Amino acid sequence: MTEAERISGDATEPRREDEGASAADEKAVADAGTADPAGTAGKAAPEAAATDEADASAAAEEAGDGAQEAAPSGPRRIGVLLGVAALVYALDLVTKLIVVSRLEPDNRSVEVVGDLLRFQVVRNAGAAFGIGESMTVIFTLIAVIVIGVIARLARKLYSLPWAIALGLLLGGPLGNLTDRLFRSPGFFEGHVVDFIAPEHFAVFNLADSAIVCGGILIVILSFRGLDPDGTVHRG
Repeated sequence: MTEAERISGDATEPRREDEGASAADEKAVADAGTADPAGTAGKAAPEAAATDEADASAAAEEAGDGAQEAAPSGPRRIGVLLGVAALVYALDLVTKLIVVSRLEPDNRSVEVVGDLLRFQVVRNAGAAFGIGESMTVIFTLIAVIVIGVIARLARKLYSLPWAIALGLLLGGPLGNLTDRLFRSPGFFEGHVVDFIAPEHFAVFNLADSAIVCGGILIVILSFRGLDPDGTVHRG
C-alpha cells in the first residue's frame, strides 16, 4: 500500500464514523417524534388542567343559578307540628266553651278595648270570617282535605318554621271541624262559634287566626326558598 492510499484510508474512517453517529441521532429524533407527535406529551398536562378548570367553572355557574343548598341534617319536626296543632286546638276549644257558657245565654258582649274590640258569640255557618255561609258541607270537606295534605307533608318535614306553620294550619281547621261535626244544627253542618268582634270587621275565633297566620308564614317561607324538607332554593 502506497503512502497516498494509507493517508486516504485514514481520512475515510473518521468520516464514516461521523456519518454513523449522525444517522443514529436522526433515528432517535424520528422515534421521539413518532411517540409524541408535535410535542403533545408536553402539552397534555396544561390542556387537561385547563379542561378541568373550565368544567369546575361551569359547575360553579350552574350551582349559582337556582341550585339547592342542603339544609343541616336533623330529626323530623313532626313533634313540633303536633305540639303547635294541639296548643291551637286546645286554646280554640277552651275559649269557645267559655264564651258559649258565659255570653251566649244572655246574648251578652264584653268590651275588651272599648268599641274597638268586643267578645260576642256569633254562630257562623260559613268559612273563616263568615265567608260562604251557604257552603257549610263544602268547607267541612275542604278542612278534611287540608288535614290530609298536612299529614302527607309531615313525612318529610325537617324545617322548624314549616313545622310551626303547618301546626297552625292543622290546629285551626281541626278546631272549626269539631264545631261542624258536633254542634247544631247537625253532623257536618254544625255552625262554628265566633266571638272575637273588632269594630268594622268580621267576627272570628282563634282557629281562624291560626289559619291566617299559618298561611302568611307559608307564603314568607316560600318566597325565601325554604322547603318543608329543609332544603333552600337560591335563585
